[in-house]
Amino acid sequence: MIKNIQDTITLHNGVKIPQLGFGVFKVEEGSQTVESVKKALEVGYRSIDTAAIYKNEEGVGKAIKESGIAREELFITSKVWNSDQGYESTLQAYEESLKRLGLDYLDLYLIHWPVKGKYNETWKALEKLYKEGRVRSIGVSNFHVHHLEDLFANSEIKPVIDQVELHPRLAQPELREFCAKHEIKVEAWGPLGQGHLIDEPTLNHIAEKHGKTTAQVLIRWHLQHGIVVIPKSITPSRIEENAQVFDFELSLDEMNKIDALNRNERYGADPDNFNF
Repeated sequence: MIKNIQDTITLHNGVKIPQLGFGVFKVEEGSQTVESVKKALEVGYRSIDTAAIYKNEEGVGKAIKESGIAREELFITSKVWNSDQGYESTLQAYEESLKRLGLDYLDLYLIHWPVKGKYNETWKALEKLYKEGRVRSIGVSNFHVHHLEDLFANSEIKPVIDQVELHPRLAQPELREFCAKHEIKVEAWGPLGQGHLIDEPTLNHIAEKHGKTTAQVLIRWHLQHGIVVIPKSITPSRIEENAQVFDFELSLDEMNKIDALNRNERYGADPDNFNF
């Protein structure tokens, strides 16, 4: 079990990723992104997760630069957007993301959504970038088991990560089991259930017992399940709070009670049925 915010877990290609990272989904470009990322880095986060479609890669890059932290100490993730999928367009999109971030390489590049008829070609472009050493690891986001199986049948390299919506109401047990079998790490976006779980009685009761917030209990649940987790916040006190999850542990009974909250309930789009 990881003991602090900079502890890592190892991906199947040997690259290490901090298990707790900082997400910038829906963080406004400009000072909001710069300030929140700088705060996260100051608190000790070393993994930052962005995407072309978030339109805040420039802010992330600026914060990295201003932080003065050595590039090799950081783990930076971005994603290729749906309209850029396809072989040549993905290679182009990668260059554009790097330019906006002001970086020479990414630690992880993901296919953002499994666009039908496109994601296999997109993956070939990611394989090329990986083989050329332009990116340290490649993965996918929002892929169901059947998408992964299709990808396996048409590729040379296995994704290191599948980043999906995951929280106690959508615990994804089948996907997690499949990924574990194939040495693919699962990374959770929306780990706090996008605010839907903050008043959940079971979670509130457990939080009270530990003198913690519901958000801290949720993050801890992910960590103890070995899930990579990237909570997002723009509030400085919350950014700090979300990192203070290493001084308590959930008991097996508490973990089981939280596991029992699963309803296969999505708050984001279904990867089998999205229209963007």
